[in-house]
Amino acid sequence: MQFGHQMVKVETVSLRPKRFVFVLQEKFTMLSFACALESLRIANRMAGRTLYEWIMTGDGGEVAHCSAGTGFRLDCDLGELSRDDTVLVCGGIDVREATTKRMLNWLRREARRGATIGGLCTAGYTLAKAGLLDGRKATIHWENQDSFREEFDEVELTKSVFVIDGNRITTAGGTASIDLMLKLIADEHGEELANAVADQLIYSSIRTDQDTQRLSVPTRIGVRHPKLSLVVQMMEQNIEEPISPSLLASDVGMSTRQLERLFRRYLNRSPKRYYMELRLQRARNLLMQTDMSVINVALACGFASPSHFSKCYRAQYDTTPYRERGAHAVRSSS
Repeated sequence: MQFGHQMVKVETVSLRPKRFVFVLQEKFTMLSFACALESLRIANRMAGRTLYEWIMTGDGGEVAHCSAGTGFRLDCDLGELSRDDTVLVCGGIDVREATTKRMLNWLRREARRGATIGGLCTAGYTLAKAGLLDGRKATIHWENQDSFREEFDEVELTKSVFVIDGNRITTAGGTASIDLMLKLIADEHGEELANAVADQLIYSSIRTDQDTQRLSVPTRIGVRHPKLSLVVQMMEQNIEEPISPSLLASDVGMSTRQLERLFRRYLNRSPKRYYMELRLQRARNLLMQTDMSVINVALACGFASPSHFSKCYRAQYDTTPYRERGAHAVRSSS
């Protein structure tokens, strides 16, 4: 059954549709791509005319598979675009392997021609690798923030859900694509249309580029205790040079024994154990997502010696850092 809908008045005089070029990398995240595409489709429907057009392209121009394994037939290979096109590279898992030399060269060429280029989800890595984010603000999925910061110190990385810096766009992935597209739609055709699109998507809490992507510390740890949250936040922000439990306790006006009791009561582990788990999780991300040596990963996560790092890593994950990286390489190539 087809239901009618109220057309929305569009604040624009241009009748020429704007085209988006979605570059689908292998193992791209379908959610971030679909959120962007559906926002454009619904904008056309609500406006009663074609405001947006789109094509799907990728390296090779045949088929790209999303991270769930489904194949998408591409419209064309990487080719010359119009200067008015907006390019959105769609990343996902194993983005390093999906970032081919041919794609990097193509992006650099289109950037020289003045194209607006964006990266959804992990594709901020691809833009940074191409040198397109040097000296600019950007964001990327929170799981990739540590490795990105280690590799691209010339990029001003933020924790925002999306960032628009001139003609460069990046998002954190997932539903952040909706927030980005609603912003672009509002800028081009007015808030009324953007709000109508949000209503159609049952999207009741529109975020801006000032909103951060991760849940707050109390929400993540499931505890609403201000001093505990503050200590956990301090731990997360000081991985390379860990702070002693006594200093952490002093900074929030507690004794070391009180801090111990607080962690035992709410998190069922000591502050030292919790801190160690944070550092090892950061180390695991760096091992999986970068080419950093195991020694440098150890140093970046506050371990003075590789042997101590390896011992702690094995106790936590039942494997060594070297074997973890080797196993990940095998999984990625299969």
